[in-house]
Amino acid sequence: MTTGNLKPRTDKKHSRKGKADVNENEPLLPKTQEVDVGFDDFNGASFSGAVFNLSTTIIGAGIMALPATLKELGMVPGILAIIFMAFLTEKSIEFLVRFTRAGNSVSYGGLMGDSFGNCGKVLAQICVIVNNLGVLIVYMIIIGDVLSGTSSSGDHHQGIFEGWFGVHWWTGRTFVVLFTTLVIFAPLASFKRIDSLRFTSALSVALAVVFLVIAVGISMIKILSGGVGMPRLFPVVTDFMSFFKLFTVAPVLVTAYICHYNVHSIDNELEDSSQMQGVVRSSLLLCSSVYLMTSFFGFLLFGEGTLDDVLANFDTDLGIPFGPLLNDAVRFSYAAHLMLVFPVVFFPLRINVDGLLFPSSRPLVLDNFRFASMTTGLIALIFLGANFIPSIWDAFQFTGATASVCVGFIFPAAITLRDQYNIATKTDRILSVLMIVLSVFSNIVAIYSDAYTLIKRNQPALA
Repeated sequence: MTTGNLKPRTDKKHSRKGKADVNENEPLLPKTQEVDVGFDDFNGASFSGAVFNLSTTIIGAGIMALPATLKELGMVPGILAIIFMAFLTEKSIEFLVRFTRAGNSVSYGGLMGDSFGNCGKVLAQICVIVNNLGVLIVYMIIIGDVLSGTSSSGDHHQGIFEGWFGVHWWTGRTFVVLFTTLVIFAPLASFKRIDSLRFTSALSVALAVVFLVIAVGISMIKILSGGVGMPRLFPVVTDFMSFFKLFTVAPVLVTAYICHYNVHSIDNELEDSSQMQGVVRSSLLLCSSVYLMTSFFGFLLFGEGTLDDVLANFDTDLGIPFGPLLNDAVRFSYAAHLMLVFPVVFFPLRINVDGLLFPSSRPLVLDNFRFASMTTGLIALIFLGANFIPSIWDAFQFTGATASVCVGFIFPAAITLRDQYNIATKTDRILSVLMIVLSVFSNIVAIYSDAYTLIKRNQPALA
């Protein structure tokens, strides 16, 4: 997908402040708001809209795994680790934006292509596709589990709709997921600009805050009633295995802030591109605050009983008045949050698939048939994956973790070390090496722990 020979508007009404001239043949992401393509009048995305879209990209399913990181690391190291990863994320996005400006790129793939040629561009596209496709399938699986229930190891965990209305065909998993896909995912995925999702993104962030407010409220009630003990401040290390287990939280922390695949989409639509750094910092401040408070109060509330997915802790008796109602509120708000995250993550998936398959075609937004076909095909693929390949979790624990850290840290660091325009400082290079080392290490730990789990799970069958 290229921008072809479309000429930017030059009238003042449609100009955007602070944008450098761009290569008109850059793939992946045409800057539709700068050209006369028959769209409605669009003067650029607002600062707040960009903040909400980037924040929604960051806060996904990973938020529920963060309390377990504090369980493993202890309260103090866990909180420090979350803050440190926010700092590394800010620097990695800064690298992307700085080299994007230097090379006049308008897409992640174009930036990688600028530094490493066509192979770099294709590799970036593939990693974004693998990561986002896996994430969206997992989101759909979680939504089905929360609303319709799930069965594992012979035990059935009741979904919200099953609890409210009983077991019917219309509360079953397939119908609920299909209804959600047709009524929510498909319409929201049909927007051609990511800025069009700013209101649903704001609602998505608000729903994440709802979960946080409920967790804080429950914690306060239990503290006042003496039902919460002193949380463990530091990890307990007794042998090598307990020491190694500390590092299994690395993949969760490394992937918690991955949003880099949407940076160019948001930047390209921003009315004043000089605000991009402020957008990134505001989003990271907002998301880090939500992460820290969710982790703190989640671990404070459940202590050593905190599960890998803290949402599962809300499937039990909380021991407080209106406990079942609060449980349902937490789970429903989280499912609704993921529904609204879905189109924001889907947006770059569609762009990169089109860029990979049709690198020389005219912009996707100008070809309604290709846009509709791409959107329909990808949503159908995600739906089929979520409904008929339940082992997709295992597959994307390997491929998704690797692709996400490449997109979030390895590629930005590699671009900085390549330093094609001689603008990287010594500190930039040191941080880039640190990002690569941390990313590679987290991948090794993730792959080893997942392989060990799979082998251990299959041992009785092999015996």
